Amino acid sequence: MRLKIAILAGDGIGPEVTNEAVNILRAVAEFGGHDFTFVPLLLGGVAITATGSPLPTATLDACLESDAVLLGAVGDKKFDALSPDKRPEAGLLQIRHALGGYANLRPSIAYPALSANSPLRPEVTEGADILFVRELLGGLYFGSPREWNKSTGEAWNTMRYTRAEVARVARVAFELASNRRRKVTSVDKANVLEVSQLWRATVTEVARDFPSVTLEHQLVDSMAMHLMNIPRNFDVVLTENLFGDILSDEASIITGSLGMLPSATIGGAVNLYEPVHGSAPDIAGTGKANPLGAILTAAMLLRHSANLEEDAAAIEAAVRTVLADGHRTADIARGSASLNGAAQHLVSTTEMGKLVHQALAQSIDQRQSMHAV
Repeated sequence: MRLKIAILAGDGIGPEVTNEAVNILRAVAEFGGHDFTFVPLLLGGVAITATGSPLPTATLDACLESDAVLLGAVGDKKFDALSPDKRPEAGLLQIRHALGGYANLRPSIAYPALSANSPLRPEVTEGADILFVRELLGGLYFGSPREWNKSTGEAWNTMRYTRAEVARVARVAFELASNRRRKVTSVDKANVLEVSQLWRATVTEVARDFPSVTLEHQLVDSMAMHLMNIPRNFDVVLTENLFGDILSDEASIITGSLGMLPSATIGGAVNLYEPVHGSAPDIAGTGKANPLGAILTAAMLLRHSANLEEDAAAIEAAVRTVLADGHRTADIARGSASLNGAAQHLVSTTEMGKLVHQALAQSIDQRQSMHAV
């Protein structure tokens, strides 16, 4: 397998966690005999400092020539004085739009070893495994007209969707659900918003092409409550842009830390992969950053851009093993280490990466031994 991967480490802790994810990808390439090429590029605050632009043309061109894009994190308060279109976050929105990915996949999994990290009771979170499918290129974030009229003291944004935009992301959700537990929960606000009425009608229409998948509709406010009360009831959760942004972050409560959450943006010219957490410039360079979200993001890259399901699953299993053994970065080092009482061991960013690498190597060795038999 040949794979050219653009690496946009970005700002703050981005380079630290991305480096650990790249190390894991290098290990997979070595173990499996794959040819992975990594192309480091600038995005966000580091790009502004070097070139004056949050998304240099050279970065975008190189990303479009790659097979996948792995991103770390973007953002730094020192650029807050710039206009919104010049800040690091503008580069992130621009590259998402340019790459054309319209379906953002965000898993939220209750790891048994981290059950004490969630404020929810273990019996509530146990077994929760939710995949959010968030529409990423429409809604309030991109709709027009939009303006802040400072002279009149007014501001407005436009929530806008077409039937085609809803149908294509709904189809992604149903296809993914077909290979999971065969249930899609579509989230809207159809009792108030015409856009949500279009959303609900279109999703219902797409569902007819997937008779083996159960469809249910939930209003966004009730869904926010149900996520905290009955998370095991949900499999694939399909949402528009704003609702998906909020609900998938809320679901980090199930996992215990934003640092554990990966994501993938698919459907465009090149898939974009990034952990959900931010750049956290206050802890950059301290070795406290949790690389597991970035490492799990690398697993999603292998699954969705390389069709290397076994390797992706091996990375995810390695993360579970390391957590079960009690190893913790600062953000998840609280409460009891695991349900089986394993003692906690506080580790740095690089130490956590090495532990996952070791567990992955053992897993792949076992797999290859079984295949040899």
